[in-house]
Amino acid sequence: MSTTQHSAGLAGPELDEDYRDLVGTVRELADEVVAPVSASLDARHEFPYEIVRQMGEMGLFGLPFPEEYGGMGGDYFALALALEELGRVNQSVAITLEAGVSLGAMPVYRFGTEEQKGAWLPDLVTARALAGFGLTEPNGGSDAGGTQTTATLADGTWTVNGAKEFITNSGTDITRLVTVTAVTGVNEARRGPDGSPGKEISTLLVPSGTPGFTVGGAYDKMGWNSSDTHPLFFDGVEVPEANLLGERGRGYANFLSILDEGRIAIAALSTGAAQGCVDESIAYAKTRTAFGQAIGKNQAVSFKIARMQARAHSARLAYYEAAAKMLAGKPFKTEAAIAKLVAGEAAMDNARDATQVFGGYGFMNESLVARHYRDSKILEIGEGTTEVQLMLIARSLGL
Repeated sequence: MSTTQHSAGLAGPELDEDYRDLVGTVRELADEVVAPVSASLDARHEFPYEIVRQMGEMGLFGLPFPEEYGGMGGDYFALALALEELGRVNQSVAITLEAGVSLGAMPVYRFGTEEQKGAWLPDLVTARALAGFGLTEPNGGSDAGGTQTTATLADGTWTVNGAKEFITNSGTDITRLVTVTAVTGVNEARRGPDGSPGKEISTLLVPSGTPGFTVGGAYDKMGWNSSDTHPLFFDGVEVPEANLLGERGRGYANFLSILDEGRIAIAALSTGAAQGCVDESIAYAKTRTAFGQAIGKNQAVSFKIARMQARAHSARLAYYEAAAKMLAGKPFKTEAAIAKLVAGEAAMDNARDATQVFGGYGFMNESLVARHYRDSKILEIGEGTTEVQLMLIARSLGL
């Protein structure tokens, strides 16, 4: 990897020509198509269907998938670069792409049968359809033992009962299925503190519109207002035995591996948000005057922005390294956790500081930094909280 220039003018690790071309293409989409409509979409809590369609036609949803399934034959790092550029200007659009790929299509690609891949991937990798991943429940997310959704198998049919919450891309007009983790039996190899056997958790593909599968109303969220997020309910939902995704009993373990990859993607999105706050602050500090000079002439402002850039730069280096290890086939769990931790905190800290640089204007919702301030908190929560990342890092240190 080599150096590419970011909009703030500082160099990061170098990219080869294909990656640079991709960054340029997505940056143009972000600046010319996404940014101009972002405030309006956010204010109306409107899902960006037209932008999703354009991203699908550009191949962004298919970046890390083979051409045989309709993908672009690229890799996960290419997806991360696209997410960084989109995250600069609109986190809702970026998370729609991230979840559509890493949580929607990737489980089918990683663990599906050839029949499942052939049935679902061509539409998912072109954004003609979206998929959600139903993991989190009121009492279970990071804690697999809290999973209460069940699936029982009888006469070649799975019957699913339970509920999921906070599921991205689960209620759009183009959502075609949700992958659901459910308790399918007991796991004698894993026992609780009281000696009782653990839960066998498997993963099932549940198509939208299946009788008994209900999508609840959209959440009224603090941020990510243009992203689609719903609770899901399963009341006697029946799907064929062939809808088991991957090996029975490996559902949660498989999803943890998906989360490791997804943390790199979220780190890239977070880096974009952090960089977007830097870019906005530089432009404002050069044009906003107070006491006869641009506010950027004041060290209190310029040093604040310098520290913001250091955070964005560090976050970028962290996710680049995690992606490099992943693509090289080396263990990357710890590096992904570090990248998620560093980048999520960089986005939140930079959003706070950018709002301070903008003063009253930073408190107005039409301001990009205000949207980043509202949006960035979830980057310290979703796909593994800050505390989960710290736990993973501590374990890698033998603690």
